[in-house]
Amino acid sequence: MIYQKSHGRSQSLPFIQKPPVFDKRKQNETKFLSLHALSVILSALYGKLLIVLGLAFPLAQIMSAKVPPSFYESCQLSVSTKEAMGLLYKGFYLYLYFVSMLFLLCMYGLVLKQKAVESVLLGTNKSHNRQAETDGDTDAMLEAGIKPKTPTVTAKRSRYGSFYLRMGAVAFGIGSMIYSGLEFGQYFELEKNTNCHDVLLAVTPATRMAFVIVQMQFIFLSNKQLSVRKFKVVTRFGLIHMMATNLCVWLNVLVQETKHEIFNFYTTGSKLSEAIRADSFSCRRTNIMGSLVQNASPFLFPCTIEYSLICAVILYAMWKDLSSRMRPSQQFSVDCASAHKGLFAGILVLVLTIISLIMFFVLVKEPDYGALAVLEVDIVELTLYLLTTLAVCACAYRIKELKYDTNRRFELDNTLLVMAQTGLYVYSLFSIIAGYFSTSEGRPGIMLASLASFIQTTLQTMFILDAWWRRCTTAGQMRRRPGRQLVTFLLVTNMALWVVNRLENARAEFHPRELQFYGVWAWTIITHISMPLAIFYRFHSTVCLCEIWKSTYKMKLIPPSC
Repeated sequence: MIYQKSHGRSQSLPFIQKPPVFDKRKQNETKFLSLHALSVILSALYGKLLIVLGLAFPLAQIMSAKVPPSFYESCQLSVSTKEAMGLLYKGFYLYLYFVSMLFLLCMYGLVLKQKAVESVLLGTNKSHNRQAETDGDTDAMLEAGIKPKTPTVTAKRSRYGSFYLRMGAVAFGIGSMIYSGLEFGQYFELEKNTNCHDVLLAVTPATRMAFVIVQMQFIFLSNKQLSVRKFKVVTRFGLIHMMATNLCVWLNVLVQETKHEIFNFYTTGSKLSEAIRADSFSCRRTNIMGSLVQNASPFLFPCTIEYSLICAVILYAMWKDLSSRMRPSQQFSVDCASAHKGLFAGILVLVLTIISLIMFFVLVKEPDYGALAVLEVDIVELTLYLLTTLAVCACAYRIKELKYDTNRRFELDNTLLVMAQTGLYVYSLFSIIAGYFSTSEGRPGIMLASLASFIQTTLQTMFILDAWWRRCTTAGQMRRRPGRQLVTFLLVTNMALWVVNRLENARAEFHPRELQFYGVWAWTIITHISMPLAIFYRFHSTVCLCEIWKSTYKMKLIPPSC
């Protein structure tokens, strides 16, 4: 209350307090933050729902194929009902592809609109500069050797994954497109006027190919695409939808290829096999294109899995970093000094590995030399693990004198490396268990090679994560470049291990002891779940080693990596 004297008496007046100006701003900020948090939560729940559906649909399709026909008769399920279930299954993936491509087209439209605005602004600035050239001040500046600057409109954006990682996404994307193209070609071999002749069998892989092409460009040019930061809610839902689409494709291909390989082990005399094949294979994997897909799928389907994994992680980083501040990117020149010895040593190991694999594939088909072929590849694999383990230990000892760059942080490449290592752990541990109980049967190489793989993977991951933060800080270190020869050797030998895992370990039929120990279903599922991650680990190790090879031996300390 305010007291005021009036005619000799004090009079009370109500005290009116006006709200500060910043209260309204604070309320708006609180409202904005609450809406931001709500959009993040809803987009995360939406993505999780899509991923669960992407796992449920292919698993339900396999489980329903094992149910006897009498079950459907007792449940009064008609053919039209089964067709409706198939349409729902295929329609789910078409929904994923079309919504993702619609979002990407919207992003491209916004980018083109921004480029048009920037070109208009740059044209206006150039006209102002031309007009200013006639003034005396501009003439004086030119006489002094000072050129008027044109203000720039664009700014550098943060990158998501290294250049080598995105190049790997492009390479694996090409393999994924080939895989989808072969599936598309199967449609033209199907008999018309039958239940097999379903147009969705052609539309789905064709749409997947278009999605891979559009997404490949988006991933490779992600800096430019995310320069448009308007409509954050739509962008957030679009990114999480694309991430879920890649994971659903990953899960679908994984389940389908596991099913196909398991069915190949069954004999034609098995009633269960005949029933499943009659339902699942009557429309697929027949004639020329079908047999081509059958033979090429062990080599192409890991491309789809690795491509989907890379894209999903990069898209998750974009979704998570959508509201963060932008950081300037860095550029490096490449110096190839102190690398030639390790390069040629690694090439020699790579060539010998390829020769041994060729011998393996030739001998393994001969009944008299099958066991010898398996022993030969076990020895080569064990030798590779021993060489790379020694190289990792020696390189870690050499680079321990380099200083840590405290400005660096745990990046996307490190996260991918740790995630992919899980696949090698799973494969190695299951192989060690099978090898331990199979040593009495004449193949101790199973356990030794798997144990060496487990040790080598652990040491190499520790080395990469440690060397990621190291930098040369003195002229002597720049002159000697400690450990660079060994880093180069590890880079090439990991390519050799990638070839081994891709061509030999990924095929369940080339491991008879594990098949006998675990059974066809169990070992094939273990292989198809773990080996794509193991293959990706070898590829991504080369990516991380390239970054170490390029960045560690630089005198200049860089700002926080983008």
